[in-house]
Formats: sequence, C-alpha cells, structure tokens
Amino acid sequence: MLPIVFHPAYSVPLPAGHRFPMPKFKALHDVLEALELVDPRNRFQPSLAPRSWLELVHTPDYVTHILAQTLPREAERRLGLPVSPALAERSRAACAGTLLAARLAMEHGLACNTAGGSHHAFADAGSGFCVFNDVAVAVAVLLAEGSLSRVLVVDLDVHQGDGTAELFQSDPRVFTLSLHAGSNFPARKKTSDLDVPLPRDLDDRGYLDALDTALPPMLDRFAPDLVFYNAGVDPHRDDRLGHLALTDAGLAARDRRVIELVTRRGLPFVGVIGGGYDRDPERLARRHATLHRAAAKAYAALG
Repeated sequence: MLPIVFHPAYSVPLPAGHRFPMPKFKALHDVLEALELVDPRNRFQPSLAPRSWLELVHTPDYVTHILAQTLPREAERRLGLPVSPALAERSRAACAGTLLAARLAMEHGLACNTAGGSHHAFADAGSGFCVFNDVAVAVAVLLAEGSLSRVLVVDLDVHQGDGTAELFQSDPRVFTLSLHAGSNFPARKKTSDLDVPLPRDLDDRGYLDALDTALPPMLDRFAPDLVFYNAGVDPHRDDRLGHLALTDAGLAARDRRVIELVTRRGLPFVGVIGGGYDRDPERLARRHATLHRAAAKAYAALG
C-alpha cells in the first residue's frame, strides 16, 4: 500500500468562522480510511521537527517567535493564523511529515503526506496561513545530510509558491516550477526558476496543455533525484480563493499526469496537499484525496 503520513496534530482549533479550513486534515484521513487507502499497515506518524531542522530554512528569531508564541501582532496578521502552542506543534509536525514522506518515497518510489505545501512561508515570516515552509525544510535537511544533490519542486497550487521560490532563488541544486493563477495572491510575485502564470477561468484542457508544455522538459533538463509535488486543489472551479476553472476530472487528470511523468522516469515522488478552500470540510477532503487515489494507483502499478 502507498505510504501515507498523518499526524493527529495536523488539525488544531481555530476561532469560530476562521476562513482557513483546518478540519480538512482530519477529514482527509477519514476519507482515505473510508476508501481503504490508509490503515495501520501504511500509515506513518512523524515526530515533531526539531529546531535545528527549522533553522536550516528559517531565521532563529522567527522560529523563537513561533515556538514561544511571541510573534508581533502585525506579523500574526500577515500569517493569517492565531499563534498558539497547538499551532506551533502542528507546524513542526507538518515539516517532519513532509520529510518523512520524502524518506519513504526514496525507499518505496512514492509517498504522500496528508498535510504540507506551506509555500508562502519565508525565512523570517509566515504568510497566507503558512507558518514553516515544510517542503523547503525537508529539502534543506536532505541536502544537508547528502541524501540528494538535485531536487525539483512542482507547485500546482493556484497561488504562486513565493516563499519557496525566494528561499531557493540562489540555490542551483533546487529547481522551483510554479503554475498558478496570474491574477491571484500574492499580489507581488517572487521569481521561481520557471513561473507559468495562468489566465483567469482557465479550464481543464488549457491547464493540462500548460502543464504538458512546462513539466516534461524540466524533468529531462534538470534531472532531479527527487520530486516534491504540491497538489493544491484550489485551482478547482468551486474553490473560494481560486480563479481557475478545473473540474473534479481535471484535477484527477492533472495529478495522474504529474505522477506518470515523474515515475516513468524512475524518480521518487513526494506528494503534499497544498491549498484548498471550501466551507464543507468533507467535500474539500474528498477533493484533496484525489492526490492519494492517483498515487495509490501508481504505487500498485510499480508492483
């Protein structure tokens, strides 16, 4: 069975009416259980990321502010989440979960986290509901220990992965590819190694054409040792914060296509769920489960 990473701390309480759909992480786990895609045989729980991992990416002052709940009010407003001990624990668990998924992918070929994709987190600040940049932390740990030499980050969240782009802007070992709605958050984009801004209301066919134009050449030219995939579902036409028009079938085709392109080349694949915004947590969880369904099918095909 596909290795899947989950931690109970992924969902923490938020004030009533908060627009970040925190219950989706637990709901996603429940959906995967109902689909018989996760059980004790293939469910892996990470420990919490130690400070030393976080400081490979984030400044010591910022890490302290999160862990000690001393983030200034203006910085907390930019983050968009109320800082608390539970949020700090959740953020450490998500970073460790993405790193664990990467290690499992290197061993088994594919693995997925049930959280992750906090791509708006910068070295010294959180932004857009992103506390610590889990993919960046995982990449930094693996590079520091010499497990990898070249990493590709494929970010298909509807919002540009500005934090990830800036963190690795000067690192030739990491290639960042972002397909995103050009008119959406963040207002001031950073520079990925390859940015593909997409027009508002782009449909399934247009999106998949853009993906096919961008991804295969990058896989071949860059020749990574490992691929991280941010499978945000906010390009969906019903997403509250997206400006694109993908259907359920379009999202499924997108995920299958990315996984196929990566695994066909014999590369390890790590999936994280990224963004998705719907008032119904279960409906949103089913949308996020598209990634795990596609990865599970590809994993079974590996034999």
